[in-house]
Amino acid sequence: MEKSTYYNPADLAKFGNITEWQAEMGNKFFSYYAEVFKEGALTEREKALIALAVAHAVQCPYCIDAYTSDSLQKGADEAQMMEAVHVAAAIKGGAVLVHGVQMMNKTKEMTM
Repeated sequence: MEKSTYYNPADLAKFGNITEWQAEMGNKFFSYYAEVFKEGALTEREKALIALAVAHAVQCPYCIDAYTSDSLQKGADEAQMMEAVHVAAAIKGGAVLVHGVQMMNKTKEMTM
């Protein structure tokens, strides 16, 4: 039996098509996007690794595919890529845990 998922890897190649239904906004996005990923204070490799980490934090399979490839093409190795993923996991886990303070505050408010 063939496994089917909502995510279709072939759709990543269609990303540029988002301008079809709203060219002005789509073109502005792609212009900004291109500018962001240019070499600046950070190297293109560093930016690709940041994007890879963020892709994991927001759990975007399209972004994970794209920035895995991009990171490799920009010279990152497997250890650097996995370390970036662990940074994302630590930040996301920490963000969940720090919100536990809100729960603790609310519990104390309701039980005191």
